[in-house]
Amino acid sequence: MSSARTEWLNVRVTPEEKKSVTEEAAANGMTNGDFIRLLLGKRRVRKSRREREKMLHLARIGNNINQLARWANTYKSNADSVLILAELVAIERELKCI
Repeated sequence: MSSARTEWLNVRVTPEEKKSVTEEAAANGMTNGDFIRLLLGKRRVRKSRREREKMLHLARIGNNINQLARWANTYKSNADSVLILAELVAIERELKCI
């Protein structure tokens, strides 16, 4: 359980620095506060929208791998290994895009 954030840290920055922080935080789907905490080495509590989308995509890929493994184990004598390998290569390509 984390403690409540009750303290303020005020820092003066130039307009360019503020714009840079705001743009980078937005590009990563984060608030300015979460982005600065990340830069300070603190764990973020909230997940960004982009992180949630990646996790959902990875879960779908994992589901596909489980379906392929089950099919291969069920139909061992009829399993066409070339088709299974082709599917696994496609999954590997998807993972490289993430």
